[in-house]
Order: sequence, then structure tokens, then C-alpha cells
Amino acid sequence: MTKAQQTISQVATIVSIYVALVVGLIPIPATVRSEIVPVLPWWGLVAFGSYSLATLGWGIFSFKNKEAEYHTLLKEIDEAKRDLKSKGVTIEE
Repeated sequence: MTKAQQTISQVATIVSIYVALVVGLIPIPATVRSEIVPVLPWWGLVAFGSYSLATLGWGIFSFKNKEAEYHTLLKEIDEAKRDLKSKGVTIEE
């Protein structure tokens, strides 16, 4: 099973459970259904955003620990600057 198939099946499972909660197929107290279940998608979105930002932040924080990638990126940046300068684009350094 590919990563895409795994992700699709996980999302389908979560959506199915959510729909079952909203419709009432899974018995839960009325207070939970009216006050908690409607905000679950927002909670999931906030959790996903937090995870994404933390992953991105950690990648930036630990980037210097990956010397080979760091130097490769610097070379690519210099190459891009040279290429743009050869085409007449002014670049501030």
C-alpha cells in the first residue's frame, strides 16, 4: 500500500467516524454531540497546523546540523544568483 493510499484510508476512516457521531449512529451524550462534536474539525485543523509549524521550525533549527545539505543549498543559491545576474536581473546582497 502506498503512502497516498494509507493517507486516504486514514482520512476516510476519520471522516466516517465523525459523520457517524454527527448523525447519531454512535451513541454519545447529547451534550457531547451538541457542544464538542461540532468543533472537532477545527481542533483537528489547529492540531495539524501546530504539528506542521513545529516540524518546519525543527527543520530550520537543526538545518546547520546537516552540513552537506547546508553547503549544497549555499552552492545552489550562488548558482541561481549568477544565473540571474547573467540575465540582467539586479540582486541585492
